Amino acid sequence: MAAVSNPIVVMKRYEMKYIMNEDQTEYFKRSIEGHMKEDKFGLCSIASLYYDTPNYRLIRESIEKPPFKEKIRLRSYGLATESSPVFLELKRKAYGIVYKRRVQTTIPLVNKFFYGEGDICAGGQINREITTFRDHYQTLVPACLIIYDRIAYFQPDGDLRLTIDHAPRYRYEQLDLTTSMQGDLLLGKGSTILEIKVQQSVPLWLSSILSNGKIYKGSFSKYGEAYRQQLLKAQKERKL
Repeated sequence: MAAVSNPIVVMKRYEMKYIMNEDQTEYFKRSIEGHMKEDKFGLCSIASLYYDTPNYRLIRESIEKPPFKEKIRLRSYGLATESSPVFLELKRKAYGIVYKRRVQTTIPLVNKFFYGEGDICAGGQINREITTFRDHYQTLVPACLIIYDRIAYFQPDGDLRLTIDHAPRYRYEQLDLTTSMQGDLLLGKGSTILEIKVQQSVPLWLSSILSNGKIYKGSFSKYGEAYRQQLLKAQKERKL
């Protein structure tokens, strides 16, 4: 993916998640035709490397569903290299509203940053927020890699954005963005994750599509589910 013209992004929006089976996914894609447009990148493989404390404090606190939670991740679009653009994202959720701070960077700069060597971008409020986050948790290390194949849609004359993530997967080994896009499936084969991202309210036409397709809102965290599955694996191995 080419470097973006503005490497610093601030987002504030509501995000709602839905798990869909294969039939629901096809129905949903057909139903939004005429309302939404697929973005120019089409189907794009995305990898997000989540950082956490050595004892997984961030994800343990997150899965307890507090009114406020936060996470930090490094994202690449496709397989990254040492020099390709990647995006460090600080994501916070408070009372249903998602706030995201995002800066474009490179893997060597991120590695230096998490070792405590300097800032992640050239000053400013976002730099202060990300640096304060790092310093608060003191030691943040690569913890989990989440990968999926995403199709994004946008509303031409509105703020509505949709994404459908196919084959969401994870791994706890080879925790870098340059190795591969392989991982263990988070959900059953053919299942997808729909995310609705909007600054105001969901339009009536979209609510009708969801209702008619029996597509119901749920609470789902990719990193949280990966952590849960990894704990189950560890418990089974201890019993052997």
